[in-house]
Amino acid sequence: MSAPKRILVADDKASSRELLRTVLEHSGYEVFEAADGVEALDVARSIHPDLILLDLQMPRLDGFGTVRAMRLDESLKHVPIAALTASAMQSDRDRVLSAGFDAYVTKPVSLSVLRGELARLLAG
Repeated sequence: MSAPKRILVADDKASSRELLRTVLEHSGYEVFEAADGVEALDVARSIHPDLILLDLQMPRLDGFGTVRAMRLDESLKHVPIAALTASAMQSDRDRVLSAGFDAYVTKPVSLSVLRGELARLLAG
């Protein structure tokens, strides 16, 4: 049996991380957490996740700064990264995808949408 896929959840709200952790662990993923972009970079470099869920609004280093740094890092640049955001405007979606994210998931997170995006991103 293969090892479970590793997913890093980076969100400054503990309640959001806890919800995602519960859903993801029940789906068979191994979950790691970070509370801001700086911590997300540190954790990602140490665990080499299969996928990263990254909140856009975080202290110290926001999602845009974090994804930029990850795309410049040889060990992380090919990891699929999905943006988590409460902002659902089409212009925001375009900005997120052009910034280097592979997917865009709006909050509150729809579990069916999340599962679909995870399956799509992890299949590639």
